[in-house]
Amino acid sequence: MLELRDVTVPGRERPRLRGLSLSLKPGERVALVGASGAGKSTLLAVANGLIQPSSGSVQWFGEPRLRRRLRSRIGTLWQDLRLIEGISVQHNLNTGRLAAWSWWQVLLNLLQPLESRPCAEALAQVELDASLLPLPLSSLSGGQRQRVALARLLRQNAELLLADEPLAQLDPPLARRLLQLLLGLAMPPRGLLMSLHRSDWLEDFDRVVGLRHGELLFDCPPSALSAADLEQLYS
Repeated sequence: MLELRDVTVPGRERPRLRGLSLSLKPGERVALVGASGAGKSTLLAVANGLIQPSSGSVQWFGEPRLRRRLRSRIGTLWQDLRLIEGISVQHNLNTGRLAAWSWWQVLLNLLQPLESRPCAEALAQVELDASLLPLPLSSLSGGQRQRVALARLLRQNAELLLADEPLAQLDPPLARRLLQLLLGLAMPPRGLLMSLHRSDWLEDFDRVVGLRHGELLFDCPPSALSAADLEQLYS
């Protein structure tokens, strides 16, 4: 579903990614780890199609161009959330459905937000109450916003799931529960590529990819990862 071959993305002092190759198959759950500035967010942006590499190639679902019908199959949970201020929680959740809706549904949703029950169900999955649906996004706390962004990803029902440290602002017990929710979503035909800031959660993934200065340091199952590997990664 995703394949990067010898991808390079230039940067100011050094390449943000250098000659990186990575693949993700349906049903795989892959964790990205590395120090700040290692290239994790850049890799996710390449996988999302927002950044075009200066060299190398990217294929999505076997195709080299990310056409609109393919883009709707990719769901991304960014670190900065990219929610829309000035509209309600329900309108934010429904932005995850826009690519799948007809033009008249999109217009109708502007007048009156659609599909209240699916929106409430998505909130319930991230442990938020349906009473938040009509509220403006500005009334929510940081942790609530993070969960709304995750609920929007659930509404999209995408196949390729990309997540950039989506649990960093949540308390550990809730973060753990939502991690299990994300991992549970990544069943065929879906796959999950997620940057993670906690090494003690890596055992839940099928593979761990370590980046250092934009280069691939390792790509292996969690069971093959040693303390020396992690020390080298963050040194």
